[in-house]
Amino acid sequence: MNRNRLGLSGIEVSAVGMGTLTMGFSQKNLSTDEGARIIVHAVKSGINFLDTAQYYDTYRYLRPALDTIKSDENLDMPVVCSKTLESDYESASAAVDECLSELNLEKIDIFLLHEVRGVADLHERSEAWRALRDKKASGLIRAIGISTHHVDACRAAANLDSCDVIFPLINKAGMGIRDGECPGTRDDMAEAIKLCSNHGVGVFTMKAFGGGNIIEDYVECLDYVTSLEGVDAVMIGMGSLDEVDTAVSYFEGNLGSDYRPDISNKRMMVDQSDCEGCGACKARCVSQAISWNDSGLAEISVEKCVRCGYCAPVCPVRAIVFL
Repeated sequence: MNRNRLGLSGIEVSAVGMGTLTMGFSQKNLSTDEGARIIVHAVKSGINFLDTAQYYDTYRYLRPALDTIKSDENLDMPVVCSKTLESDYESASAAVDECLSELNLEKIDIFLLHEVRGVADLHERSEAWRALRDKKASGLIRAIGISTHHVDACRAAANLDSCDVIFPLINKAGMGIRDGECPGTRDDMAEAIKLCSNHGVGVFTMKAFGGGNIIEDYVECLDYVTSLEGVDAVMIGMGSLDEVDTAVSYFEGNLGSDYRPDISNKRMMVDQSDCEGCGACKARCVSQAISWNDSGLAEISVEKCVRCGYCAPVCPVRAIVFL
């Protein structure tokens, strides 16, 4: 599989990376053994780029997988990226230490501020950013950056002091893209990605399938994001051996243009960690399948949902996934 360099960071990664959120507690909640087995399979298949996060609770899959990879002389250690939602110096610094300890690593390849919600949020987390800069200076991180769904934050990353990489959301439908307090467009995000790349910031993207909501157009979705100027790699959430094999097949040029994934067993669900309880999805649902839970957040009834997908595009924070 082709490998690309992430901007000026010097880090080379496979054109597709494996996201581990899908296998974690908020989605498939796989057993530790099964998750680790899928990760090892991905690395053996040519994927050398793995994404995790403090919040995902997926270090438990990465640790045994990395131990297995280390013990195999025929396998190279993959590039690992993790992230933290923390906003202060001490907590962000501790998040890096936790990652290194949990994964049994002396150094983490990439560490990000997780889900930066616009320029204002980036400023509010300046102390956390300083912590990442200090950890990099001490040799514990190779590259630092931010992950974001926001166009304005992506633009800001182009001139952010010491920013090596950015992990923005983009897909052909423009689902989940924000710009400040307003919806953003795919074209605006594409321009922000290009700006970052022109400033030497490495770019790897998320949510090519819009949280699974447009995965039926699998090939078209990946054709779109891989055609964007400045994109070095595409991170795809994978929770099964088949999902790994399909992604590898596409990026090695072996997947037919008429490929359509089997979605017969998939269902709509609300990621409770992202839902803001705004009610937009509930108002849009013609099947009355969405209600409030005890926390005031949206829940989708499996029995009532007809999987039309109309709710997902109106969610301002991309909390609705098709899993």
